[in-house]
Amino acid sequence: MQTAYLAKIFIYPIKSLDAVEVENATITNSGSLRYDREFALVDAQNRFVNGKRYPQLHLLRSTFSLAKRLIKVKFPGENSEQVFHLDEERPALASALSNFLGFPVQLQQNTNMGFPDDTDSPGATIISTPTLTEVASWFPSINIDEMRRRMRANIEIDGVPAFWEDRLFAASGETVAFKIADVQFLGINPCQRCIVPTRDSYSGEVYPNFQKIFGQKRQATLPNYINTTQFNHFYRLAVNTRVPISEAGKKIIIGSSMEICQ
Repeated sequence: MQTAYLAKIFIYPIKSLDAVEVENATITNSGSLRYDREFALVDAQNRFVNGKRYPQLHLLRSTFSLAKRLIKVKFPGENSEQVFHLDEERPALASALSNFLGFPVQLQQNTNMGFPDDTDSPGATIISTPTLTEVASWFPSINIDEMRRRMRANIEIDGVPAFWEDRLFAASGETVAFKIADVQFLGINPCQRCIVPTRDSYSGEVYPNFQKIFGQKRQATLPNYINTTQFNHFYRLAVNTRVPISEAGKKIIIGSSMEICQ
């Protein structure tokens, strides 16, 4: 019998920049993962400067040390990385990013919830490794690692068939309770994808007809056990979650078993 388990955890310290793969993560009071989307870039009108609106952000490479609160950024055309402390050198980091983008930006911080796309469901987004493998197979030039970078989920599970995570939502307004070890989550809905997955995660180049191909294949491979009322369209993948306040402070750890609560 297959057993679902936590295979990977990804944290995105700055919204729209690269991920950090970690061994464990702590649940915040809001239900998000600590440090995930802790920072976001905003312009002079306080609007998000993200990958949806600015494809050039795909050209940035960033690595993080969460413990040391450091970010290393490699800008296109430069041979070396620039290093910034996320707390002590935030203005300098904002200045460097402003120079790259060609207009002024600031870094906003939210240590409680971060800056999720869905503020009603700020818990970790969940997908399975077999799902990423299957979806990557729909696009001949895209491998699983590239598809993973495009989908930008927090939690990856394995030990299950493709699209198993579609069990983690029900009808609109209902939740599906599940646990990773002793941490309870509530599955809400299949995540509506934006323009970002249509683009190469390194170059920003658009894959021709990505959304159309994805929608056709997703509809054709929908498991027969799921609630299709959540699909007003088929450009949806991964599952949005909420986490009860009782789980704040708990940790999820790589290798932990996962089960749906009946």
